[in-house]
Amino acid sequence: MAWDTSYGVVAAQAPAVERAAFIRRTYAHLLGAVLAFIGIELFLFTSGAANMIMRVLPTRGPGWLLVLGAFMLVGWIGQKWAHEGGDQTQQYLGLGIYVIAESLIFVPLLWFAANFAGPDTIPAAGVYTGLIFTGLTGTVFLTKKDFSFLGPILAVAGMVALGVIVCSALFGFSLGNLFAGVMVAFAAGYILFNTSQVLRTYPTNAHVAASLQLFASVALLFWYVLRIMSSSRR
Repeated sequence: MAWDTSYGVVAAQAPAVERAAFIRRTYAHLLGAVLAFIGIELFLFTSGAANMIMRVLPTRGPGWLLVLGAFMLVGWIGQKWAHEGGDQTQQYLGLGIYVIAESLIFVPLLWFAANFAGPDTIPAAGVYTGLIFTGLTGTVFLTKKDFSFLGPILAVAGMVALGVIVCSALFGFSLGNLFAGVMVAFAAGYILFNTSQVLRTYPTNAHVAASLQLFASVALLFWYVLRIMSSSRR
């Protein structure tokens, strides 16, 4: 990520007080994004909007690929805006767009989990996701290890995973829990990588962008943890 001059000094090179303030702002914004995601989902499901979305949203085949493509486009726009310096309003708008996009793309998975896997499946998946995220974050903070070496590995693995997902949608085969388990490990790798990047390469004024990167990793982890738990409880 090439940061422009409107951002501050890199957190790793900032005084301890500034670095600590940056970390607090980043994780406070991450918590805010998670709470906003939960609030949007509660509204969608309690208002009946989720049922309407399920009636019009394709959940498999080429139609689902179009949905994923639209999500990736909107997500890219959100990340681009959040990472641009200067206008803080635009950065928050980028984070908000990304959270809303994630909330909509999660509706089918949450709907199936709520209707076929038991009422405690979603909260349990959220708890497991939180525990995994906390453990991985603690690993980076306590060991102070640089996990940037994971970047190229994750990039290649991400392209392979995307290819498998596309083939699954086109040819109609199920990916199963084995693939979901691999994707949990993939998401865990991204949490390690992104946490390390936040601490080492993000400027102290880039807390909005940093929180978005962490939120994206948490959402990916939650998606596949919930898939595994939903499948095992049906």
